[in-house]
Amino acid sequence: MKEKLFDSEAKVMEIIWAKSPISAKDISLIAAETIAWNKNTTYTVIKKLEAKGFIQRDDPGFICTPLVSQSQMQKIEAASLVNKVFGGSRKALFSALLEDEPLSKEEINELRKLIDNR
Repeated sequence: MKEKLFDSEAKVMEIIWAKSPISAKDISLIAAETIAWNKNTTYTVIKKLEAKGFIQRDDPGFICTPLVSQSQMQKIEAASLVNKVFGGSRKALFSALLEDEPLSKEEINELRKLIDNR
């Protein structure tokens, strides 16, 4: 997937991933409560997500379902970050993440297991 997920789109996708399938109306109500958006803003973002192929919107009720899973999107965004900010170096990314914040033994063991299972 080559399309970029912008911050406003990510906010709507979070709602869709959490509540799918969900009507466009319900998305707009949740967005109004959580991020103080009006209905028109939310519907504009929904249309953009549909045009980009991130969601499918079906009648009746303009029911929205994701076409990309949250984990797929996380991988795409992480790869983009590594390429854009760290010159493609995963090692540089991990170094930046691990430099300033101490990790517990449990967190270190979990990270080792992830690396070992690759």
